[in-house]
Amino acid sequence: MRFDDCLQQKLPLGDHPARDWRHRAIDLLMGDARRSADTHLIKPMFKGLSGISLYLKDESTHPTGSLKHRLARSLFLYGICNGWIGPQTTLIEASSGSTAVSEAYFAQLLGLKFIAVMPRSTSPQKVQAIAQFGGSCHFVDHSGAIYAVAEQLAAETGGHYLDQFTFAERATDWRGNNNIAQSIFDQMQAEAEPVPDWVVMSAGTGGTSATIGRYIRYRNLATRLCVVDVEGSAFYDAWATGRRDITAEGSRIEGIGRPRVEPSFMPEVIDHMIRVPDAASIAAARVLSDRLFRRVGGSTGTNFFGMLMIAAQMAREGQRGALVTLICDSGERYADSYYNDAWLAERKIDIAPWRARIEAFLDSEQDL
Repeated sequence: MRFDDCLQQKLPLGDHPARDWRHRAIDLLMGDARRSADTHLIKPMFKGLSGISLYLKDESTHPTGSLKHRLARSLFLYGICNGWIGPQTTLIEASSGSTAVSEAYFAQLLGLKFIAVMPRSTSPQKVQAIAQFGGSCHFVDHSGAIYAVAEQLAAETGGHYLDQFTFAERATDWRGNNNIAQSIFDQMQAEAEPVPDWVVMSAGTGGTSATIGRYIRYRNLATRLCVVDVEGSAFYDAWATGRRDITAEGSRIEGIGRPRVEPSFMPEVIDHMIRVPDAASIAAARVLSDRLFRRVGGSTGTNFFGMLMIAAQMAREGQRGALVTLICDSGERYADSYYNDAWLAERKIDIAPWRARIEAFLDSEQDL
């Protein structure tokens, strides 16, 4: 090409609808981030824990009621900035509920169509929330089918599969920029133990634990990361064996545990893992709900029980320190399941022995 020919090429000046939409969309998403501010870090007091402080970061106070509000916003920003999401894009997600609720909210904010591919067993409260935000649900009978069906729907509609299970660990800037890890450690700065001994976190996509584990290393902190896993999940065995081809039946605790090892799960940044029985998760959720005077979800129960297991070991070894975990979402979403005695009896889940052990540990310094 000659020099004169180069000069004849016109620059794309003036209005550009796709670019203008992208600017408006990002402004709307960042406006939500500013309005959401930060979530509370709660420090409940338990008579049986002397010298060990427990902190609960309450992610249920986000506009869509769960930790997944942060992830959904990051996935939307990631998709828009990569050019995958535009003004007419139909958005598809594979989800057990909470991420889809948050994504439906952001899709409505941007005026985009949203379809959630979900197991038929997903709580009615989550399905209703998705509908309230203008989204629709496509149900499958087995949780392992959500991935292929979501990909198929994206292909059929010419839409974008948000794919939280692949992109969770890369859509969030793990070095900072108001991610959950930075928020935790900033809020801990004025506490008696500003650097907690442990952060305890369950895994759904694996993205949050990846963010926290990377941030701890990046900031060169002494904190260790414990990931708690549930029955029917592949994550614990993958961490223990170093294999990523492990599969499992799927979890009864919504939002965490997966039938396969998700791409966003990063065992290399995890210091320790604990497998928690479902009955212990639900018992812990109910005990904590009584102490906080409001219900928390089953995944929060898993987090709390894992935290208590670490606290019990610290107490046995005469250690003092601080532990942090998350309140992932509200227990009101599980009124028909984890807080329904008939639902537990039908599945032969007996929480009474676990509840008694947890209550005794929190109140009278008995070992867990």
